[in-house]
Amino acid sequence: MCAERLPSAELAPSPAAPAWRYPGSRTSMALLLHLKTVSKLRGRGDRIAKVTFRGQSFYSRVLENCEDVADFAETFRWQVASSIDSNEMLEIQIFNYSKVFSNKLIGTFRMVLQKVVEEGHVEVTDMLIDDNNAIIQTSLCVEVRYQATDGTVGSWDDGDFLGDESLHEEEKDSQETDGLLPGSRPSSRPPGEKSFRRAGRSVFSAMKLGKNRPHKEEPQRQDDPAVLEMENLDRLAIRLGDGLDPDSMSLASVTALTTNVSNKRSKPDIKMEPSAGRPMDYQVSVTVIEARQLVGLNMDPVVCVEVGDDKKFTSMKESTNCPYYNEYFVFDFHVSPDVMFDKIIKISVIHSKNLLRSGTLVGSFKMDVGTVYSQPEHQFHHKWAILSDPDDISAGLKGYVKCDVAVMGKGDNIKTPHKANETDEDDIEGNLLLPEGVPPERQWARFYVKIYRAEGLPRMNTSLMANMKKAFIGENKDLVDPYVQVFFAGQKGKTSVQKSSYEPLWNEQVVFTDLFPPLCKRMKVQIRDSDKVNDVAIGTHFIDLRKISNDGDKGFLPTLGPAWVNMYGSTRNYTLLDEHQDLNEGLGEGVSFRARLMLGLAVEILDTSNPELTSSTEVQVEQATPVSESCVGKMEEFFLFGALLEASMIDRKNGDKPITFEVTIGNYGNEVDGLSRPQRPRPRPRKEPGDEEEVDLIQKSSDDETDEGGDLPSVSSSPPMRPQITDRNYFHLPYLERKPCIYIKSWWPDQRRRLYNANIVDHVADKLEEGLNDVQEMIKTEKSYPERRLRGVLEELSCGCYRFLSLADKDQGHWSRTRLDRERLKSCMRELESMGQQAKTLRAQVKWHTVRDKLRLCQNFLHKLRFLADEPQHSVPDVFIWMMSNNKRIAYARVPSKDLLFSTVEEELGKDCAKVKTLFLKLPGKRGFGSAGWTVQAKLELYLWLGLSKQRKDFLCGLPCGFEEVRAAQDPGLHAFPPISLLYTKKQAFQLRAHMYQARSLFAADSSGLSDPFARVFFINQSQCTEVLNETLCPTWDQMLVFDNLELYGEAHELRDDPPIIVIEIYDQDTMGKADFIGRTFAKPLVKMADEAYCPPRFPPQLEYYQIYRGNATAGDLLAAFELLQIGPAGKADLPPINGPVDVDRGPIMPVPMGIRPVLSKYRIEVLFWGLRDLKRVNLAQVDRPRVDIECAGKGVQSSLIPNYKKNPNFNTLVKWFEVDLPENELLHPPLNIRVVDCRAFGRYTLVGSHTVSSLRRFIYRPPDRSAPSWNTSGEVVVNMEPEVPVKKLETVVKLDATSDAVIKVDVADEEKERKKKKKKGSSEEPEEEEPDESMLDWWSKYFASIDTMKEQLRQQEASGTDLEEKEEMDNTEGLKGPMKGKEKARAAKEERKKRTQSPGPGQGSEAPEKKKPKIDELKVYPKELESEFDSFEDWLHTFNLLRGKTGDDEDGATEEERIVGRFKGSLCVYKVPLPEDVSREAGYDPTYGMFQGIPSNDPINVLVRVYVVRATDLHPADINGKADPYIAIRLGKTDIRDKENYISKQLNPVFGKSFDIEASFPMESLLTVAVYDWDLVGTDDLIGETKIDLENRFYSKHRATCGIAQTYSTHGYNIWRDPMKPSQILTRLCKEGKVDGPHFGPPGRVKVSNRVFTGPSEMEDENGQRKPTEEHVALLALRYWEDIPRVGCRLVPEHVETRPLLNPDKPGIEQGRLELWVDMFPMDMPAPGTPLDISPRKPKKYELRVIVWNTDEVVLEDDDFFTGEKSSDIFVRGWLKGQQEDKQDTDVHYHSLTGEGNFNWRYLFPFDYLAAEEKIVISKKESMFSWDETEYKVPARLTLQIWDADHFSADDFLGAIELDLNRFPRGAKTAKQCSMEMATGELDVPLVSIFKQKRVKGWWPLLARNENDEFELTGKVEAELHLLTAEEAEKNPVGLARNEPDPLEKPNRPDTAFVWFLNPLKSIKYLICTQYKWLIIKIVLALLGLLMLALFLYSLPGYMVKKLLGA
Repeated sequence: MCAERLPSAELAPSPAAPAWRYPGSRTSMALLLHLKTVSKLRGRGDRIAKVTFRGQSFYSRVLENCEDVADFAETFRWQVASSIDSNEMLEIQIFNYSKVFSNKLIGTFRMVLQKVVEEGHVEVTDMLIDDNNAIIQTSLCVEVRYQATDGTVGSWDDGDFLGDESLHEEEKDSQETDGLLPGSRPSSRPPGEKSFRRAGRSVFSAMKLGKNRPHKEEPQRQDDPAVLEMENLDRLAIRLGDGLDPDSMSLASVTALTTNVSNKRSKPDIKMEPSAGRPMDYQVSVTVIEARQLVGLNMDPVVCVEVGDDKKFTSMKESTNCPYYNEYFVFDFHVSPDVMFDKIIKISVIHSKNLLRSGTLVGSFKMDVGTVYSQPEHQFHHKWAILSDPDDISAGLKGYVKCDVAVMGKGDNIKTPHKANETDEDDIEGNLLLPEGVPPERQWARFYVKIYRAEGLPRMNTSLMANMKKAFIGENKDLVDPYVQVFFAGQKGKTSVQKSSYEPLWNEQVVFTDLFPPLCKRMKVQIRDSDKVNDVAIGTHFIDLRKISNDGDKGFLPTLGPAWVNMYGSTRNYTLLDEHQDLNEGLGEGVSFRARLMLGLAVEILDTSNPELTSSTEVQVEQATPVSESCVGKMEEFFLFGALLEASMIDRKNGDKPITFEVTIGNYGNEVDGLSRPQRPRPRPRKEPGDEEEVDLIQKSSDDETDEGGDLPSVSSSPPMRPQITDRNYFHLPYLERKPCIYIKSWWPDQRRRLYNANIVDHVADKLEEGLNDVQEMIKTEKSYPERRLRGVLEELSCGCYRFLSLADKDQGHWSRTRLDRERLKSCMRELESMGQQAKTLRAQVKWHTVRDKLRLCQNFLHKLRFLADEPQHSVPDVFIWMMSNNKRIAYARVPSKDLLFSTVEEELGKDCAKVKTLFLKLPGKRGFGSAGWTVQAKLELYLWLGLSKQRKDFLCGLPCGFEEVRAAQDPGLHAFPPISLLYTKKQAFQLRAHMYQARSLFAADSSGLSDPFARVFFINQSQCTEVLNETLCPTWDQMLVFDNLELYGEAHELRDDPPIIVIEIYDQDTMGKADFIGRTFAKPLVKMADEAYCPPRFPPQLEYYQIYRGNATAGDLLAAFELLQIGPAGKADLPPINGPVDVDRGPIMPVPMGIRPVLSKYRIEVLFWGLRDLKRVNLAQVDRPRVDIECAGKGVQSSLIPNYKKNPNFNTLVKWFEVDLPENELLHPPLNIRVVDCRAFGRYTLVGSHTVSSLRRFIYRPPDRSAPSWNTSGEVVVNMEPEVPVKKLETVVKLDATSDAVIKVDVADEEKERKKKKKKGSSEEPEEEEPDESMLDWWSKYFASIDTMKEQLRQQEASGTDLEEKEEMDNTEGLKGPMKGKEKARAAKEERKKRTQSPGPGQGSEAPEKKKPKIDELKVYPKELESEFDSFEDWLHTFNLLRGKTGDDEDGATEEERIVGRFKGSLCVYKVPLPEDVSREAGYDPTYGMFQGIPSNDPINVLVRVYVVRATDLHPADINGKADPYIAIRLGKTDIRDKENYISKQLNPVFGKSFDIEASFPMESLLTVAVYDWDLVGTDDLIGETKIDLENRFYSKHRATCGIAQTYSTHGYNIWRDPMKPSQILTRLCKEGKVDGPHFGPPGRVKVSNRVFTGPSEMEDENGQRKPTEEHVALLALRYWEDIPRVGCRLVPEHVETRPLLNPDKPGIEQGRLELWVDMFPMDMPAPGTPLDISPRKPKKYELRVIVWNTDEVVLEDDDFFTGEKSSDIFVRGWLKGQQEDKQDTDVHYHSLTGEGNFNWRYLFPFDYLAAEEKIVISKKESMFSWDETEYKVPARLTLQIWDADHFSADDFLGAIELDLNRFPRGAKTAKQCSMEMATGELDVPLVSIFKQKRVKGWWPLLARNENDEFELTGKVEAELHLLTAEEAEKNPVGLARNEPDPLEKPNRPDTAFVWFLNPLKSIKYLICTQYKWLIIKIVLALLGLLMLALFLYSLPGYMVKKLLGA
């Protein structure tokens, strides 16, 4: 064993001291295992043990050179979330440890835990068993304990006295005797016990939240370097024999760099600069496509788009309820993100707006920009916005607007879904413009924001005025007149102003009415000061509605408070012009407490049917019921303690005056400008009668506080002290052994539970984040088994989640909890419970190849946790630390109070509580932006503790030990006072060695594009610099800095684990002025105590990478190691000698010693020099004779000189090499520098630009794995593909292994027979589509078919989800791992292929079974640039951008693009010497080319470049009218083509359809620029955007990007072969170049290349239909599968169209539209290509639509007759084609229809131009009388028919309408009876017809209108006949309009009543009698008859009776 073990008392949970004490979680269950010894081992060796329980494994440390007994004596602990079952197993494995090979298993011990569960404690000694389950001699001795929840294992718990009440009591006695501060007096108890006692209590042991680490980390600390390099990791992740399935193993934390969480120090934050508040570029683009179902009659709608305060309007469409606009608007902003995301986007529809009047609002829709930005891709595409009327909330919906909304920030590129012919069957309800999860039916709701009161306001007026007032009036007023303003969803409301009050009382509520859930996420509440001149904000608070509500099933409406919220902003001293006023507006991080406001929020969903409801949405302000002060929590006294242990790195500007540090919490402690009047101490909690218990408490706790008068004064600032010089830039305060303290008492409502819960969640999140960083680090540095670590992380996560559930539910009955507290707790518990479950299930799914995917899912967990941890209801304000100089505030730091809050439960404890925190103070507000914000103003080592005064006894527990307290001189009775300073009595001497090896990828600080970097290392109050290395971004300093005489205060053992941090700053040395800051990083040294040996495994330390930060951005890495060595009693003699040569050349500079510097071996670097491109001028002179210098690790090589750059920019010597010593470990390889210099006259050299290759890894030669199947050339593989393979036959997966023969036979002939059969049957199955006629098809048919395919594929991808990602994953990992193991590679390849065949690309021509899709040959449409698909075509020729000039920082500096001064083309190859033999022995090996065999010559070559530009989409508008007049401009070398005369008027989606031929000679002209300009009549044309294509890389690429390979070969027709070389010639050439055996053609229809056989059709048709034999089909098949050819295979570029983003240099990073194009290149020395393809836009076809309106029926009757009061209508019918409203046509009027029947026999004629492919009508018209030329519009083909009621004197009344989409409209009903409303609404399933197929349709159609309730009702029926003719047919067969000649229609037979009644009264009367009142008259007559009979009867009755009686 290595001799260095610590003395056992040093470290509490040290395994060496089996004291069985564990700090950490008190209440949870745990299983502990103490592994004592393993005996009877055979032989000598290093031993390691591994223990596993529930899939979680820990490793012991390695015992080196053990003989027969291994004395492990280590303890392992598992947090157990659920109780242990008695049949669970515990497994212990003992291995022989090997650094190089995998560890060898000695034996295993498995134990069933039954006895442990029953008895709680078992000790066992037993034999091990080997692999074969045979018992072996070796035995082991262990002790196992199980601690159940109730803490039954008593012997265990003696240290855990914090959480357990019963223990509290016993502990108290010992503490009382000890004074309040145990451990502060050196003599209080024996040292050993003392440190235990502290650790037992120290809440900061590494056992954070079920942290499964001490057992691994602690032993590792003893004898292991903190960072595990490769071998250690392998050791940790031992490959198990057959113990545990390696796929379910997990690892606890591995990289110490990220996990330096120690007991007494908290992690410093590296990122400095405040990112919020800085303005950025944003662009909001809105496309208004159309509106539907607008409510209202006969409207002329305009759509208004408003973003923030900018408004833009569409054009007006006349008399339509469904206008079509397709207009695009762009809004540009330059504001900070906070302001941007709160802006409201409002889309409203206005009816009949013109110059004179503003029009009436139909309805509007609003959402905030943040909602759009948080959508995937930051956009909504083709979604329907629901309009509602804000003035009438009971009205319901007012229509829909279809639009695209996108928000782009700098650098976001938005993937617009590919524009193609959209079919208009829009499912409106399914595509609403709402974020995921928002219900489509939103309800109106009231938002009540209740403003109760505020406190602690700053004064907002000069005291001058006040003093005058006081002198005159004698009253002393508060200098502030506050009111509160609330902003929400674009509206604002404000409370009354409370004059002159620092503690105003409002009790008012501001009421907003908006739809719920609202699409505006934040509500802004601002306290403002009312002032006669201008009101200013005092403080701002944002309420995020997402945090105070939950939309789940068990969710809750937004609710808040009543609770206090704290507001922060600028400093409190009043100045007239506050430079930090922005901070008060809520922009940026507040630098001081401003006020706190008590508010509440409630939401009430309205029942809009309630008649009493006020229907307006105006903001209202009303009185609110006041709440008692106690409802926000009981006032408690809090105590904040701080000790300043070190203040260094004080900026030299502040070095001359004494400095003091002030700590404040709220206004407490702020002496300079805190309160505007003397602060009254808060009364003690009032003792109300009956509150006995309370009184009692106070008496009890006040034993340390004497009477009121002797109350604790607060000491909030350190005594002033003059700084001392550290070095040129920085000063420090010489605190030495006397550390000043501060303490503050303050009173706040006790809402600690909120903070505790947030802390628990934060703990879980921190742990998760740390773990995920680990995993990423492991993936990045390619350490083995990242998946195991990820499993460990997920285990920790689920434990943490369950721990939350057990802890958070405390204090349920707390009376001051608000509804939000209760609801949030419930929802947090639900979330964490489900997260715990998910983490468990996810853990099981983590495998090596899914690590990345799962990592992404874990990132989502992290976001969710961070979101949950953010508490919306504040309690204790944050703590500010200010550095003051001369009573001025200089710099500050802000620490959230929850991070400092003390709790007795460890998980609830704040992460910085009672720890030493390193704080970097920064400048306030805007001063901290940019470079000023990067320089540290001061670095503080500060210890802080915040808690209730009652808990105060623990407040010093986390300080480094070894001090005495110094109290203010008081009488001895007051021992309870906190110390005013600490006097350290113990100090240790150390020496620090900083091994600064190298840095890489630094920031370029000089205009040459390089820097002159040096590093400055700070430790405590010393600093040293490395030497300056000139002109490099990757300095290798290789220098050791030694800091002597370091004095550290505190106990030695604590320093060992918690050394102070080291700050390393990198600067750029300037000859003039001071050095520029480049970046900063932190490190923790590895500490060696005097009694430890300097021997492995801990020493010497390993070099590690540290990320360098500059502001928030990373600025490189530093490779270094740091060791801190204690100087023992013997002085420096004991330290390891500083051997190693002092470098004579470099003066007294000590290099990094051996053992730390990396092990080197000899490598050879071969460089391919190809050429230089696009070199810009240097200092105004052109570059003429450039040369390239390559340098790596001090060695290098120069290219040959280019004699004349203009004539030929290529090098004549292609390959050179040099040898260099590089580290064996690839991760440590130094960067390689490429510098281009221009050789001028007189031997002068000028640097043109440079490039740094930061990682050589991609250029390292790795010999191919010849065992991989793709190399296996034995056996044949038959690939048998026909050009058309229906997907159904593809279910068999093509396995292309070298050994199997997978054959798919498809016989084309059969298929054709099938087809013909079908046709004979009368094609019953496919009534719609017939086989397309060859002559009908053109290139566009192919293009549109391909786009459909692409969309279909994207849809499938979304459906199948992760398929694509996994595929990328496979690619990435393949690239990373270099030679995969044979098996894996085969598997990967197989999966790849499987995917390819299952979701066949258009490459295979086999589509997913489409709905009756005709077979058209397709090309590949790439939705992005071709380069991104083919890895920038850098398969052998790489392009290195040469940079020059300083690197830009966010604000204004140069962007990467602007710094590029040229490009170097070439490549590198790195390999260990000697050259691998297999390469040098290959046939045709040419030693002059080294590894670059078979590259083409780089002599100039002439090429014909043919550019096809298809179309542009989404161009950025360039003219005022929101449109552009685009045309194409192409530049290549000296050629500049401007196609100006063919500009396309007023179009943002122009179709160009042009090809351009340019002759160019590479390499001089190889960068092609295709630009889109906007044509202007006057002035110069503006650039809209351009795209640049590097043709040279394409030309020389192995992917053969010169001319895409088509899918099928044909010699005529729309799919003609474009390449002058036929497929067979191309194949032959590829085989020859790649030295592949083949191609062997024959027998017909078969070709063999290497060991692959391709079979396919063997004949083809020529244009005359003759079939003749050909080999081209099979050759083409071989080309399409070229990537499967062994050794040389790669994907060949298919026939394609690529989509390239257009960029404008003035608006860097923001896309200005996209351009679809492709480029063909043909060398001039080859046969000339044919004529270019014709891709000119399709000309629309001219048609004429004839519509005959025959009759109407059941039309609603509108008019009341003046004389008779009867209902009638004067009907006429109006019709038009969409987009041509001005050409509307009306029938004549059928007057006085009394039945709703009308007869017309009227013909409309509508000529129009139609594009069949896009199903759009093309209209060309001038936009206005001032327009220069016509604009082309494309609108859907829709016919509108309307019925109107004609009025003589007033406007005509609109009765109803129907709109028929001519491509798919319901077939008309045969009779009026069968015609129903459902036909139009789509509720009835009517067959749909297309007029373009049917040509003639006749029938009845319903006409609809909306009634008052916004529902459709049937208002009439129309019988019409539609007849479509082409223009030629119409000419041959003319007809007349209306009823005119030729072919006139007969006059309608209208009833005579149609005439006005007084012209013919008799007829009218007849009509009235006969029809209208017929039945009425009959009824009256009958009734009269009846009455007559009755009267007669009564009349004659008496006579008859008399007669009867008298018997007459």
